[in-house]
Amino acid sequence: MTTPPYPEDPQQPAYPDDLEQPGLVRTGRSTFVRPIRPEDADRLVAFVGGLSRATLAYRSLGPVIRARDDVIRRGAYVDYLNELALVALAGDEIAGLVRYVRDTDDPDHAEVTFTIRDDDQSEGFGRLLLEHIAAAARARGIRVLKADVLADNTRMINVFLGSGYRVESGPPGQIVHFDIAVDPQAQAVARAERREHTAVRRSLRPLLEPRSVAVIGANRSPLTIGHEIVANLLRGGFRGSVFPVNPRAGQVAGARAYPSVRELPEPPDLALIAVRAEAVPDVVRECAEAGVKAVVVVSTGFGETGAAGRSTELELSRFARASGMRLVGPNCMGVVNTTPAARLAATFSPALPTPGRVAMSSQSGPLGLAVLDFARRLRLGFSGFVSVGHAVDVSTNDLLQWWEEDPETSVILLHVETFGNPRRFARIARRVAPRKPIIAVHPGHGHSTSHVDPGRRGDPEGRGNSAGHADPPGPSDSAVSSLFAQSGVIRTRSLQELFDAALLLAHQPPPPGNRVAVITNAGGPAALTVGACVAGGLRVPPLGERTRETLRTALGPGAEVANPVDLTPMATAAHYRQALDAVLADDGIDAAIVLFMPPLADKPDEVAAAILDAAEAAPSKPVVASFLGGAGVADLLHRGELVVPTYAFPESAAASLGHAAAYQAWRSTPAGVVPDLPRVDPDRARSLLAGCAPGPVPPRIAAELLDSYGIAVRDAEPGSGPGPEPGPEPGSESGSRLGSGPDAFLSVGADSVFGPVIAFGLTGDYADLMADVAHRVTPLSDRDAREMVRSLRAAPLLDGRVGGPGVDLAALEETVLRISAMVEDLPEIEAMELRPIRLLPPGDGVAVTRATIRLADETRKGGPS
Repeated sequence: MTTPPYPEDPQQPAYPDDLEQPGLVRTGRSTFVRPIRPEDADRLVAFVGGLSRATLAYRSLGPVIRARDDVIRRGAYVDYLNELALVALAGDEIAGLVRYVRDTDDPDHAEVTFTIRDDDQSEGFGRLLLEHIAAAARARGIRVLKADVLADNTRMINVFLGSGYRVESGPPGQIVHFDIAVDPQAQAVARAERREHTAVRRSLRPLLEPRSVAVIGANRSPLTIGHEIVANLLRGGFRGSVFPVNPRAGQVAGARAYPSVRELPEPPDLALIAVRAEAVPDVVRECAEAGVKAVVVVSTGFGETGAAGRSTELELSRFARASGMRLVGPNCMGVVNTTPAARLAATFSPALPTPGRVAMSSQSGPLGLAVLDFARRLRLGFSGFVSVGHAVDVSTNDLLQWWEEDPETSVILLHVETFGNPRRFARIARRVAPRKPIIAVHPGHGHSTSHVDPGRRGDPEGRGNSAGHADPPGPSDSAVSSLFAQSGVIRTRSLQELFDAALLLAHQPPPPGNRVAVITNAGGPAALTVGACVAGGLRVPPLGERTRETLRTALGPGAEVANPVDLTPMATAAHYRQALDAVLADDGIDAAIVLFMPPLADKPDEVAAAILDAAEAAPSKPVVASFLGGAGVADLLHRGELVVPTYAFPESAAASLGHAAAYQAWRSTPAGVVPDLPRVDPDRARSLLAGCAPGPVPPRIAAELLDSYGIAVRDAEPGSGPGPEPGPEPGSESGSRLGSGPDAFLSVGADSVFGPVIAFGLTGDYADLMADVAHRVTPLSDRDAREMVRSLRAAPLLDGRVGGPGVDLAALEETVLRISAMVEDLPEIEAMELRPIRLLPPGDGVAVTRATIRLADETRKGGPS
């Protein structure tokens, strides 16, 4: 193996910004991982100079003489491709360094070395850096990292053996050789997720369960942000120390004030910063020097003001992480935790939530004020509320992992405007959602990702957009919906819808199915409710014969015992109780909606009590209500822990039940897996791509690429690829079968936020006029592929319910999975389309007749993880 020479003053290649990432070590301590830069030369000299002889011996595999400073400085110059070094920062210093050098004789192998500062060797920096360097190497075509380790360097040996990567070690001796395959194995991913989960929770404890809080910018004047934060902390029952910081005040809200963070009697776990934007960087630095573990930047004037403000807030985040702190904000309204262990009201909001079972993350500070006020009026209690603001550090993904194990939280609400790492979000949400419902409101914006989007999806040959318009920023709406659907997240498009669904799931179980009974004392609202149920994916089926007999006995021989059950305006509380008991006992009913028009009946409190009694007697089936025209009547539907959600209008009740039923159906379906597919040869595919320039791929190469993933292009150009023999003669039996089913397409495009998105639909009017196209974000599990194919409105044509025997769904789903695996393995692919795909009868497979592939102008380096 040879090491590439470096000139004294090399022409520095492009710096890979995508490799700059915050990190958390095993103990929950924050750090910042980034590629080394030439300006790190002096920092690198200081790092090496601080290493003990024992650490240097482990690094150099034996006794060493310290290298000259000029030699050490050369290590700061890398080309980021054949040689790459990543550093983990602790403040302005290097705490850990990992470096690989590609083997020029075997370019898919590289030698890797790790060096961790002596004082940090038990924190978990080695495992963190291994995960980062493995991902970076994989994106640069390196399959195996080679490492030599002294046999008594047990810490490093345990890092390799416990990583979950496929590791081969040499025979025992003084030096142990390791070959580490960096392809992401399921075990490696699982272990990395467990390590991350533990580290995230430890890092958030000073933020959400602090023992002491400082408020920097505390103000003596009531109704100012700095004053109200201190006042809320004190009156909210916080059990720790509260330290207002104001150099010109002796007291704030009755608490002793201090001139600066440095002069506090103890380093606070948490600091809230409410000062002018230009003063925030200095304050954050003071907090780091004082040993603060988490900061919440309430101040505005950052990313919302433009590029300069965005740059400042990113630098704040990098500094905070490198200093071992977590940071919320900027431009946020604070943090609330009502659980008995914390009782933290670190916010300036005048409306504090009542304790409850719902936790919420909001990306909008001003919106958070309205949310807390609205929740109080709904009597919806919160276990926690975090306004993440611009979310430059602490994100929705982090908070999901905190609330995942919080025993006081049973429902999680998310206000999401932008996504940081959507693939990480999907992994976490898929883990959390089976146990705790996640409800997200996202406004819906961005370009369409349908197959007709020129130059991105369905136009892989790059003819472009004739209108000359650039894609609007942000993820496509279909990509957002697909990500949520795959992750089990309930998507809503308004705050009202968000809270309607939360009100149900916080107080009632999700329905076991989608069959609903409607009980009413007025016919008009019942008709509206039935329509809303159907629109929400629910059914209002006939009642069972035993239920009808029970209702006739209870309501009289002339009573209407259909579904909806019309009790007439003369209904009493006893009628409501009897009817509700009957329908909830019906095995063909999964939930009940109760409508009540107070002006048509006396004693609404008795009706409410009857509804509560019936709901309590049938705890496995949800009951919701709409008391139309009865201001204040909803307050009657609370009895201790028992709450029947009530809505101003019955359509809201039906929509909420629809969301809950869909969630329960997702939760009840076995979790999918990303299967290991036979006849997949990624090495062959990579070698084919090595000879291709950016832009359209020649048809022969496209066919060979697909063949590398087990997909044959049947009608490729003569001599153009490895597909099967030419198609059968017209009129033959096989030819008749080839054209007997509908034609379909599969296309792939790179969404600006989510990465590869697969689109599937039937050709012709189905997609072009009816927009009947299904989307999924890669990687797809077998469950994703199955649901994607069956989610089309034209699905009855595929499964044989309409127009013949149907098609080979198993082969179609396998083709979808193969395309998903292909674009995951080959990030160079920017767009792909298989069109048409002949869908053949069951057992006959599918026939891909044409494939076009386009490669990106620049190979992606890394991508979302």
